[in-house]
Amino acid sequence: MTAAGTGARPTDWLRDAVVYEIYPQSFADSDGDGIGDMPGVLAHLDHLAWLGVDTIWFNPCFDSPFHDAGYDVRDYLTVAPRYGTNDDLVAVVDAARERGIRVLLDLVAGHTSDEHAWFVESCAGVPEGGPAHDRYVWSDVPGEGFVASPGPRPGYYLKNFYDSQPALSFGYADPDPAAPWQQPADAPGPQANQAALREVMAFWLDRGVAGFRVDMAFSLVKGDPGYVRTMALWRGMRAWLDEAYPEAVLLPEGVVPYGTAGPAFHGDMALVIHAMHSSLFDNGGAGTKPWWEPAPCYFDAGARGSLDLFLREWQEHEDAHPGGAHPLLLASADHDFSRLVVGDRTVEQTPPAWVFLLTWGTVPSVYYGDEIGIAYRTRLPEVEGSICHPTYNRAGARTPMHWGPGPGAGFSTAPPEEHYLPVDPDPARPDLQTALQDPSAVLHLVRELVDLRRRTPALRVGPATRVLHRDYPLVYERGGSHVVVVNPSREPYRVEVPEVLGATALLSHGVRVEGTTVHVDGFGCAVLERA
Repeated sequence: MTAAGTGARPTDWLRDAVVYEIYPQSFADSDGDGIGDMPGVLAHLDHLAWLGVDTIWFNPCFDSPFHDAGYDVRDYLTVAPRYGTNDDLVAVVDAARERGIRVLLDLVAGHTSDEHAWFVESCAGVPEGGPAHDRYVWSDVPGEGFVASPGPRPGYYLKNFYDSQPALSFGYADPDPAAPWQQPADAPGPQANQAALREVMAFWLDRGVAGFRVDMAFSLVKGDPGYVRTMALWRGMRAWLDEAYPEAVLLPEGVVPYGTAGPAFHGDMALVIHAMHSSLFDNGGAGTKPWWEPAPCYFDAGARGSLDLFLREWQEHEDAHPGGAHPLLLASADHDFSRLVVGDRTVEQTPPAWVFLLTWGTVPSVYYGDEIGIAYRTRLPEVEGSICHPTYNRAGARTPMHWGPGPGAGFSTAPPEEHYLPVDPDPARPDLQTALQDPSAVLHLVRELVDLRRRTPALRVGPATRVLHRDYPLVYERGGSHVVVVNPSREPYRVEVPEVLGATALLSHGVRVEGTTVHVDGFGCAVLERA
């Protein structure tokens, strides 16, 4: 796994970033209505600055009927009233910038809410030939993924996920002449939608945000094998951004196809939602995932997992984008994915995962609350479309942040029954206030690792990663100067690693080096500087 130098670019800040994902409904409630909001975020920015993160990623905070937790946008240019006002979001952006923290927003590019004014107008049967008529994908005949029109307009519209999320039309890669509703990408509707995306991005970039994570980024052009036309669309967006907002970044949900001509995004989030993430962290404690079969993961205390899938796909990415030219994000969890503490995995077992997350060479993303060990919870009600598959409820990863002890865990003063989701009732649940007073809490390890990464360029994106031992424990070298030891297993190990001779421990939990022999306790981990 080799690294190559790259010239400095205005967006290179992303390579050194540490991201913190905030699900705004559950972060901090300032007005006692049981739902998190922007003033609540503003009140807790000092925690993020103390932790050392420098980039916030907000899940959608735009006006929405919340049939899919905000991923059904009713108005892209207005903050949802439950979160406050546009001025409240700008206040967060400005205050974050004062602390050296950038803000990324979630851009839902491929669909809107069925309550968006565009769809309401489209359903009304506006005359043919104009953008309003062709903003969405309409058919005269039913078909897979099509939903009957709810308005005067006859026919069926294509959904992107739930029925309440009609797909915006960006055209078809190869329109079928027998299906006249399959528009080419240069039709008025698709062109209007591209222009609208630029307008939305410009609106928020002008208010200080640093870029966007793009939801379902590869869902735009339909019938597009290999996403060739979709990538061409995003390359056009990227070229516009590079000219108009050169420091802004675009990050897609999903796996950027290898081999496409020219850059379209500044990185990708394949390790957040792809099977690679599952092969690392998903121990099955959250239920069966709808998009892959569960299998033992590497960070399983029983040492039953394998790194084969992760290392194979990581190598493919490195071969396509050497030296971190297209950085990957690796997340502790996210709003769709079970937390590190899930099933029978306890917070005491997570230090090896944190060492891996913050030293492998990806852009680390900390999901709110993971830094104190909040657990994924089962047997919760469906809230705002959280059950997207019969065996999996995303609400388990969306419960309130625990700022302190007490009935509302410092999240809200509202009665418990009015909380967006219930606070963990476990009397032993972790909370930030308690963790700050406990030097052994995982919170302090996360902060120490973030600081170590900041001070040690070899541990960031770019320097070469070389695996020295790939089973249990995982041992790898970064930049030729540092060795990382990670043992997710409860069992101790002893391995021979010539590269550790004379090495100095920068951080060590349950790891002892004797000559070239590394002794690792169960759940041990270390970062060593080579002699």
